[in-house]
Amino acid sequence: MKLTRRVKEILSWYESDTPGTKANLARILMEGKLGGTGRMVILPVDQGFEHGPARSFAPNPAAYDPHYHFELAIDAGLNAYAAPLGMIEAGAATFAGAIPTILKVNSSNSLSTTKDQAVTGSVADALRLGCSAIGFTIYPSSEYQFEMMEELRELAEEAKAAGLAVVVWSYPRGPMLDKNGETAFDICAYAAHMAALMGAHIIKVKPPTDVLSLDAAKKVYIERKIDGSDLAKRISHVVQACFNGRRLVVFSGGEAKGTDALLAEARAIHAGGGNGSIVGRNAFQRPKDEALKLLGQMIEVYKGKA
Repeated sequence: MKLTRRVKEILSWYESDTPGTKANLARILMEGKLGGTGRMVILPVDQGFEHGPARSFAPNPAAYDPHYHFELAIDAGLNAYAAPLGMIEAGAATFAGAIPTILKVNSSNSLSTTKDQAVTGSVADALRLGCSAIGFTIYPSSEYQFEMMEELRELAEEAKAAGLAVVVWSYPRGPMLDKNGETAFDICAYAAHMAALMGAHIIKVKPPTDVLSLDAAKKVYIERKIDGSDLAKRISHVVQACFNGRRLVVFSGGEAKGTDALLAEARAIHAGGGNGSIVGRNAFQRPKDEALKLLGQMIEVYKGKA
C-alpha cells in the first residue's frame, strides 16, 4: 500500500501515535473509492442496539443478516465498516482483511431511560477480530458524561498502546439541552472539540443547525461574527474546532431522509472541509441497488465531481 501525499500529511498530525496506530489509520484512509483523498464514507450498523431490530432492519429484511453489511460496505467501495461485537464476529472470518472494521465498544438501547451507554466490547475483542479501530460514544451534557469520558480515557489508552485507532461519536444530550440544542451550531462544535481533547483520531458528530444554544456562547458567536448562515460555513467551524482541521471529522447521516437531502448535506460537508460522512440507516434500509447508487453518488461528491 503506497500512501498518497495527502494521507502522509494527515498521519503527520498525530504526533504521539505509534507506527501501528498510524498504519491502522492509513488502512482506513487508503481503502475504497475515496482511498488516498483524505475523505471518507463509513457504514455504521449499531442501530439494532440503539433502536431495536425491526425499527432498524424491517424496511430492508436482507439487512438482518450481518454478512449483508460487510458486502454493502465492500461493494460500495467504502473506507470502513463500524458495528458492535456480535455483528463483526458474525462475519469476521468470511470478510477477514476485506475492509477495515471499527468495533463499537459501547452501546445504549431504547429500553433505557438514562443518557448513558454500557461497555459492550473490548480492545482485546478488536485485536482478536482484526479491527483497525475502536469506536466509543460520549454524551456531552448527560448526567453520566464524566463517567463516559473516564471509560473512553481508559479504553483509548489501551487501544493506542495496542496500535488501534480511536473513533469517538460525540453526541450532546442531557437535561441542559432540548432537542434543538443537541444539534445547535455552538454545541456541535463544542462536542467535536471535546472529542479531540479526549484523544480521538476520527470524530463523529451530527451536522450542525443554525441554532445557538448556550447563552454564554451566543454572545461570543455574535460579537466575533462567527458565520453560521449556511451548512457549509457551520461545517467549516466544526472542522476549526477539531484543532483547526488537524483531526479527522465525519458527520452522521441521521434519521431517514431523501436522496436529494443527503447529497446536499454531503456537498456542504465537502465544501466546509469536513472529511466525510458516516451513513447507516440511510444506506442499509434501502434495497441494495438503491443503497449502492446513493453511496456512489456521495463518493462522487467527496471526489469533487458532483
